[in-house]
Amino acid sequence: SQTRTLTLDREITLPSSGTTLISLVDGSGNPVSVEVQSVTDGLKVKVNRVPDGVAEYSVWGLKLPTLRQRLFRCVSIRENDDGTYAITAVQHVPEKEAIVDNGAHFDGDQSGTVNGVTPPAVQHLTAEVTADSGEYQVLARWDTPKVVKGVSFLLRLTVTADDGSERLVSTARTTETTYRFRQLTLGRYRLTVRAVNAWGQQGDPASVSFRIAAPAAPSRIELTPGYFQITATPHLAVYDPTVQFEFWFSEKRIADIRQVETTARYLGTALYWIAASINIRPGHDYYFYVRSVNTVGKSAFVEAVGQPSDDASGYLDFFKGEIGKTHLAQELWTQIDNGQLAPDLAEIRTSITDVSNEITQTVNKKLEDQSAAIQQIQKVQVDTNNNLNSMW
Repeated sequence: SQTRTLTLDREITLPSSGTTLISLVDGSGNPVSVEVQSVTDGLKVKVNRVPDGVAEYSVWGLKLPTLRQRLFRCVSIRENDDGTYAITAVQHVPEKEAIVDNGAHFDGDQSGTVNGVTPPAVQHLTAEVTADSGEYQVLARWDTPKVVKGVSFLLRLTVTADDGSERLVSTARTTETTYRFRQLTLGRYRLTVRAVNAWGQQGDPASVSFRIAAPAAPSRIELTPGYFQITATPHLAVYDPTVQFEFWFSEKRIADIRQVETTARYLGTALYWIAASINIRPGHDYYFYVRSVNTVGKSAFVEAVGQPSDDASGYLDFFKGEIGKTHLAQELWTQIDNGQLAPDLAEIRTSITDVSNEITQTVNKKLEDQSAAIQQIQKVQVDTNNNLNSMW
């Protein structure tokens, strides 16, 4: 009947003998084989039954009695630039398998490891992004645990789309352990490198992921107080060895973070920064503005506020040995010059004069023969009391 007739998209010819089957896909997605009874005009096929749910333009296949199933061993699969694949395979021969099963003997090791034939594994793969006139390059480097003659390296670079799918960007083959990809755009990339020998055998691959994009802003900034200093250490949510940080400093909070570059003071670019100055005083807030930078660009600023240490005993230890007698004497004479110690000096002069007189009288009674010398000492003391500056 008409309900058992299918129209194909290409002509077929039935063999003169034997049963021909056509394979269809039913509504559940399972393959179903039905018998072909006749063919009209090469396209209209009458079958013994039509499976339920066969959709228009669905896939079909023909099973002819003259065909038989064959097995192949895949040697290599290569992805072309247009998204297609090239497969190299060797047909399986049952007779050879029978020879092996019957105990055929092979001299030597046929595993491919003799004389280091098996390609080595790729290790220490890195990808370094550099800028080139608005476009970006990636320099890939790697090495192997051993050097094998005749080995080359296959490189495969893919980019991840917004929906998570991967698209092939480029493939390459080189005998060196470095390779440079040029004219790359912004995106998330994955590079895979594997070694291959002259026989097509491939070693263990290595992969590395990298981003060509402006870095993420610091997730947090750790401020460590010190004596007249503050240490700022930014942290990323995910570690990125290609990222450094710009440090800006301000004694006042900047309300509009867009004004940081015109208002704050630029300190430098590093992984951390120690802001140290005698003007960084305890009890005062100081503001750091930090952003991530890499070859591609810069992130937004992140604000952090902190104070130096307020440990009084620590500051005394900090200055221990730094303030000596010379500093104290200089401060003392500064106060004398300013007239701040005049009343105290007058009392000191009076006390010294009184003590000098008492000493002179006592010594004269006990040591009459040395009175002249003691009177001379008393005169020096009196001179000193009358003119204090002559003592220094």
